[in-house]
Amino acid sequence: MDLIETKEKIDRALLISVDTGKFDAQASLDELWELCESAGAEPVLTVMQKLDKVESATYVGSGKLEEIKEICRSYEIDLIICDSELSPTQIKNLERECDARVIDRTTLILDIFALRAKSREGKLQVELAQLKYLLPRLTGKGIELSRLGGGIGTRGPGETKLETDRRHIHRRMETLKSQLKDVENHRQRLRERRGKDGVITVSIVGYTNAGKSTLMNYLTDAGVLAQDKLFATLDPTSRALKLPSGVTVMLIDTVGLVRRLPHGLVEAFKSTLEEAALSDIILNVCDASSSEASVHMKVTADLLCELGCGDTPIINVYNKCDKLSPLEIGADNENNVHISAKEGKGIENLLNAIESNLPVKIKKVKMVLPFSKGSVSNEIRTKATLISENYTAEGIEIEAIIDEEMYLTLKEYIKE
Repeated sequence: MDLIETKEKIDRALLISVDTGKFDAQASLDELWELCESAGAEPVLTVMQKLDKVESATYVGSGKLEEIKEICRSYEIDLIICDSELSPTQIKNLERECDARVIDRTTLILDIFALRAKSREGKLQVELAQLKYLLPRLTGKGIELSRLGGGIGTRGPGETKLETDRRHIHRRMETLKSQLKDVENHRQRLRERRGKDGVITVSIVGYTNAGKSTLMNYLTDAGVLAQDKLFATLDPTSRALKLPSGVTVMLIDTVGLVRRLPHGLVEAFKSTLEEAALSDIILNVCDASSSEASVHMKVTADLLCELGCGDTPIINVYNKCDKLSPLEIGADNENNVHISAKEGKGIENLLNAIESNLPVKIKKVKMVLPFSKGSVSNEIRTKATLISENYTAEGIEIEAIIDEEMYLTLKEYIKE
C-alpha cells in the first residue's frame, strides 16, 4: 500500500490598499504583509491606488480593478486582503469580479487572534470581537452564510453560529459578555489580593513582535512561545522576578499591539489590557532595529494614555539592539534602556531601571539589633526581605532590604 501525504493548501494572497492620505499607507501595507504571513498565507503581490476616497462599490477604481483581475488570473490568487474595513457590498463585488475570496484587515487580525487564543478568556474575547464585527455585516449576505468555509478569515465562532439569525447572535454575545464578566471579576480579585500582599506588578507592553515574550523568558524562564511572527503571544502570562536588591516583583506579559488595531478588539481585550493600566511599572518594549520604532512607541503610548496610565512610571525598552551599531545605541537612564533580550545584553541596566521606578523606595542595609529588640527581626521577615541573620555577642546582626519607612524607624541600629 502506498501512503499519500496530504498537505493543507496555503492560500496565495494579493494585498490591496487605497491611499487616501489619512495614514501612512505604505507602512500599513508592509505590516499587512507580515500579518498575512503570521496567519499562514503566502503573500504574493501588493497593489496600491491613490484616491481621494475609496470606491463605495468595489473599494478600488474600475481601472485598478481590471489590473487586479488580471493579477488574480496570472498568479493563481486564492485570497484578496484589503487594508481597510470593507462593506458587504464591496466584498461581494470584489469576489464576483476577481473570482477569489475577499477579506479585510480587521477580519485578518481577528483570524490570527482566533488561531493564537489558548486560554478560556482569550477564546471568549476573540469570539465576542468576531460576532460584534459580523453582526452589522449579516445584511445582504443571505445564502452565502450557509456555505461551508475554510482557510484564513473563517476561523473562530464557527459556521453554525454564522447561520443563525440576529437574535441568536445577540443572545450569544450577551452570554459571552456575562462569562467575560466572571473572568474579569476573578482577575480583579487576583489584583486585589496582590495589592493586599504588597506585590509590585511590572507589565510588559508594546508592539507585536517587539520581543516581549523573549524578554519574559530570559528574565523568568516562563517558557512563553516566542516566534518571529505578529501576535505569537495572545494570552497574558505572569511570573515572579527577583531584582538584584532582593525585591520580588510580578512580571506580566500582555498581548501585542498593531497600528489601526480594530476598536472591537481593544474593547474585547480591555480586561487583559487593564493588567497594564493597573500595574506599578510599565515596560514599553519596541524593536529598536525597525525603521518604524518611533511610530510603534507612539501606538503603545496612545493606547496606554487611553487606558489611563498617565501617572504610571513607563520605562522605554529598546530591544534587538544586537542588530544596531554601537553609534546607533543611545545612553541608558531610569526611563530609557537599550537591550538585546535574545543575547541578554543590557539586562542589568533594565533591572536597575525597574528598581529606580519602584513605588516604594528601598534600601539594602546591615544593622545590629540589641537582644531586647528581637521582635524586630520577625517584623523584617514579615514586611521586608531578610537576607541574613546572625547572633553575636553584640546582638543580632541582620542584613536586609527594607523600605524607607522601616529605615527611618531602625536608623539608630543601622551600620551600613
